[in-house]
Amino acid sequence: MKNKFLQQLKRLQPRGMQSTIMVAFSVISISIMLLIGIVLYIRFSAWNRQESIRAAEKMMEQTAEALEDYLVSMRQISDTVYYNVIKEESFPDNERNIQSGMNLLYEGNDDGIRSIAIYNSSGSLMAAEPIAQQKEDPNVTDQDWFRQAIEEMENMHFSAPHIQNLFDDGTMRYYWVISLSRAVELTDGGESQLGVLLVDMDYSGISRMMMRINESNSGQYYYLCDNTGNIIFHPRQIQISEENGMENNEEITQYKDGIYNDVLDGENRKIIVNTISYTGWKLVGVLPYSAMTDGMLNIRYFIVLLMLLVAMTLAVINRVVSVGIARPILNLNESVRKYEAGGTPEIYIGGTPEIIHLGQSIQSSYEQIDRLMKKIVLEQNERRKSELDVLQSQINPHFLYNTLESITWMIEGERNDEAVFMISQLAKLFRISLSKGNTVITVKDELQHAQSYMNIQKVRYKNAFSVEFDIDPEINSCCMVKLVLQPILENAINYGVSGMEDHGEIIVRGRLKSGKVFLSVEDSGIGMTEEQVHLLLTDSSRVHKHGSGVGLVNVNNRIRLLFGKEYGVTVVSEPDEGTTVTICVPAVPYTEDNRKILERGYGFGGEEMVEGNNNEE
Repeated sequence: MKNKFLQQLKRLQPRGMQSTIMVAFSVISISIMLLIGIVLYIRFSAWNRQESIRAAEKMMEQTAEALEDYLVSMRQISDTVYYNVIKEESFPDNERNIQSGMNLLYEGNDDGIRSIAIYNSSGSLMAAEPIAQQKEDPNVTDQDWFRQAIEEMENMHFSAPHIQNLFDDGTMRYYWVISLSRAVELTDGGESQLGVLLVDMDYSGISRMMMRINESNSGQYYYLCDNTGNIIFHPRQIQISEENGMENNEEITQYKDGIYNDVLDGENRKIIVNTISYTGWKLVGVLPYSAMTDGMLNIRYFIVLLMLLVAMTLAVINRVVSVGIARPILNLNESVRKYEAGGTPEIYIGGTPEIIHLGQSIQSSYEQIDRLMKKIVLEQNERRKSELDVLQSQINPHFLYNTLESITWMIEGERNDEAVFMISQLAKLFRISLSKGNTVITVKDELQHAQSYMNIQKVRYKNAFSVEFDIDPEINSCCMVKLVLQPILENAINYGVSGMEDHGEIIVRGRLKSGKVFLSVEDSGIGMTEEQVHLLLTDSSRVHKHGSGVGLVNVNNRIRLLFGKEYGVTVVSEPDEGTTVTICVPAVPYTEDNRKILERGYGFGGEEMVEGNNNEE
């Protein structure tokens, strides 16, 4: 072929300039097409690898979500057994109720769990479901799941897959399970003791999820290991266990989530790592380079054919394409890349009308995205700050110290009835302050918290002021942000009536008007000027001399974050005439669904609120 090509070139030489131009053009055309072919092949190869990685990442994300949902359901079963069965009953008096509750949970979830068992701290079985005979001397105290639960009581623990070795169901079958264990508090004969709750999950559920993503024969595969490198699932698990294969699973445990280059037995691979929440398990995708280049043979044929078809027309279309289409698109792509790398959203706008319109659309979209992202970040920061303020305001060290000191004086003075009253009010106060970690509670609970707080303060201040609650019963079952009245009452005491020579009065009113709940705190204290009233709701940097330090600014912000900007706190005050602070929120019926909607941050109106009292706590 080479000799024939040289002979053709010799024939063209005598033909003069025209032949020279044709030969030169042919050489240039072939050289350019070779270059284009190589570039296209490299780009196609890179694109093919990226698409393979993207597809693998998407599949792993979906699988990770499915695994997390599965594990969350197991955690919920464990929580339900603990909080709804174990904590509500005691051994041995209510053993039948405990067994019945465990049976209901098992029957409703028998497709995902093999057994539920409760052991005391010495390893003795207290209850189990399904009812089965325990194997002789399983010695649970030496098993990893039991030791981890006792040693790290604050966590839940997921074990590696193992054969269920505690119970004999009479079928002589062996089940592979993953044990979820946790430390629990048991009530036995009226006394509290430490125990372990065990939920054995059916390993086949996880196995099926992993098998579905390992059905491809392209060479890529996915496996699951724990945070110490123990393999939970691997498509070649038997070969690895028999040392007929190997895997870099121990090295993988050091990797964070991301994409890494890896070499195993001289083969270059891409490793994708995704950590499963709650467990520390790692879902690992392995993509050998050889698997990512499958199908490139057809692309080579396509590139060669393309070179042959366009070689003779390259000179004509090269300038049109490069100047008319390619250059504006490349500029647009480059500006997009700069934005993706963290630059400002200044997208290239030029070229044909279509490309100009595309650039303008991208520019507008990126600017809108940038504005929305800044807004979201600001709102999330405000929400986190408000939530932190709530946590800080739940326990006032000075208030608690003074209250306990007052109780001590009462006991030393043998004023036992008063001490009992103070302790009961303090218990009610902290029960509502905790509220199972919820931010939204009923108006009734918020008022109960306020009454307990004021009962304590009246004793501490030796009844220097009086408190009256005038509440419309219709508002008791409405939603309210937790701990909004206490800071207002604290300010009414410290800045309103505590320094008065005469007997001070504080009135708490609650009304339902036009679909809104109004809670107001009126005091007969010294009042404030208009400037001081303005600072109460605008200046969050003020240093509080007394009280919780939470301030009306944060109370107002918390209400507006959950219910909307049209709701919040208003203050009316006149010097020497007293102060009235009013809270306004929408009249949303308190249900479990409405509470979750509000606490997820959708706000009033973000989702349809549920009427009625279902799921009310």
